[in-house]
Amino acid sequence: IKTRMKNRLPVIKKLKTQGIVGENNKGYLEFVGGKKEKADVVAAENEDRKVVYAAIAKQQGTTAELVGKRRALQIAKKASPGEWVQDASGKWIQK
Repeated sequence: IKTRMKNRLPVIKKLKTQGIVGENNKGYLEFVGGKKEKADVVAAENEDRKVVYAAIAKQQGTTAELVGKRRALQIAKKASPGEWVQDASGKWIQK
């Protein structure tokens, strides 16, 4: 999983830079504009994240949803200027 995610990173970064995808408040990628470029890459990334969150949740004795929400906060803090992130209320904001 780690290798697949690492290999997808350049494509995901480009999609974020172009404003096509953003990070939602659940720890997953989501389309923010009308364009749905590279939907297969986005779907594959989200699927792998789901597996990773479930594994972390099992280790920590919590839920995958909570792990995803925590991860979303970390990702939002690290987001580059111009990237889209979703706040806790579900509103999309551009950093």
